[in-house]
Amino acid sequence: MPNAISGFSKLTKSEKIEWLLDSYFTDKETARQLVKQYWNTDKKLQKLHDEFIENTITNYYLPLGVAPNFLINNTLHTIPMAIEESSVVAAASKAAKFWFDRGGFKAEVISTTKIGQVHFTYNGDFEKLNAFFEIVKPKLVSDTSDITRNMKRRGGGILDIELRNKSEELKNYYQLHATFETLDAMGANFINSCLEQFATTFKTEAKENLDGDLDIVMSILSNYVPNCLVRAEVSCEIEDLKSKDITNPELFAQKFKQAVNIAEIEPFRAVTHNKGIMNGIDAVVLATGNDFRAVEAGVHAYASRNGKYSSLTHCSIDNNIFKFWIEIPLALGTVGGLTSLHPLVKFSLEMLEKPSAKDLMQIVAVAGLAQNFGALKSLTTTGIQEGHMKMHLMNILNQFEATTEEKNQIVDHFKTNVVTHSAVVEAIENLRS
Repeated sequence: MPNAISGFSKLTKSEKIEWLLDSYFTDKETARQLVKQYWNTDKKLQKLHDEFIENTITNYYLPLGVAPNFLINNTLHTIPMAIEESSVVAAASKAAKFWFDRGGFKAEVISTTKIGQVHFTYNGDFEKLNAFFEIVKPKLVSDTSDITRNMKRRGGGILDIELRNKSEELKNYYQLHATFETLDAMGANFINSCLEQFATTFKTEAKENLDGDLDIVMSILSNYVPNCLVRAEVSCEIEDLKSKDITNPELFAQKFKQAVNIAEIEPFRAVTHNKGIMNGIDAVVLATGNDFRAVEAGVHAYASRNGKYSSLTHCSIDNNIFKFWIEIPLALGTVGGLTSLHPLVKFSLEMLEKPSAKDLMQIVAVAGLAQNFGALKSLTTTGIQEGHMKMHLMNILNQFEATTEEKNQIVDHFKTNVVTHSAVVEAIENLRS
C-alpha cells in the first residue's frame, strides 16, 4: 500500500507517472510504454488534452463511429457517435435506414428553459421575507447586467426569479428559483455566475433591510430541466412496417406496443429500456462535446416525474397508424466548452452542418428514439442477443488474440451458428487443436 502523497498536482506529468509506476505496478516498463503509447504525437494537441482536466497522465480513447441515413424533418444527417458498446452504432444505422424508407423522423423543440437556484436558510417571518424579495427582485436582475449583457444581446438571459418556500420540508429552507434562456450555449457557467451574483446581492440587502438571520447555503444550476424539452417521433401505416424481418406487421405492431407498455408500468424493465435509449443519446452527446452525465441525471429524473420510474418512449396504434415517440429534456450547447477546443468535437459538429442548440436537441432525441426502436424491434422478433453477439464476436476474438486467419474462419463459422461466448471459445479451441 503506497504512502499518501502531498503536492501531487505540482509534480510534472513525468513525475506523476513515475510515482504511479513505483507505487502500483510490478512491470513498470510495460505500464510506462502503455501510457506513452496513447499520447498524441502532435505535442500541441497533446498539451491541449492535458489541460482539459487535472493530473493527466495520458489519453483514454473511445471509438468514434457514424450512423448514416438519418432523415430528420426532411434533412439527411450522418450522426457521430462516441461509444465502446458493440452493436449500438449498427442498431442506430439500421433503424435510420428502416425509417428513411417510411418518411423519416419528425422532431420539434417544445421549450428551452433552464433552471438555477440559490439555496438559503432564514429563521424569520416568511411574509416579511416575501415582501423583501418583491422589493429586491429588480436589483437582483440589474446587478447581473455585466454578466448578462452579451447573452441579452443575442436574445437570451434571465427569464424570471421566484422565491420558493421549502420550510415545511426542511426547517428554515428557502430558494431563489431562477429560469434562464441560454440559446446555443449549454450555459452552466453563465447560469452559475448569475446565481452567485444573486446570492451576493440578496445577502447584502438582507443585512440592511430584513430581520432574522439569512444564510446562503449554495448557488448552483440544476441539471433537471423539465422545461427544456424536445420531442421526436416516427409513424406510418401498419402495413408499411412490413420488411425482410417483419413478415406480419400487425402482429409486430401489437407486440412492439406491448413491450413499450410494459416499460411504462414496470420499473425493472423501464431502467433497461431507458438505458438503451441513452446508448444512442450519450454517444451523440459525448461526440459533440456536451455533458452526458448532466443529461443522464436530468433524463432519469424526468422518467420519475410522476412518482414512479417509467419509459421515456411511448407507442400508439390508432386508425391503422403506428406511432412511436419520445419526449425528453436535453440541455445542450453548440458553442462554448469543448465545442471550440476539442478537434473531434468540431469535426462532429461540422459533420452535423454546424447545428444550433435546438437542432442538436432534435438530432440527439432522434438518436435515442432510433436506438430504442432498434432494440425493441430485435427483442420482439429475433431476440436481442443474435445481433448483439455477432457484433460482440470480434471483441471475444481479440480477447483470445486471434490471428487474421483465425478470425476469418470463425466469423465464417458463425454466419450459420448462434454466437455465445462459450461457443466462440469452443470454436477457437477446436481450430487451434
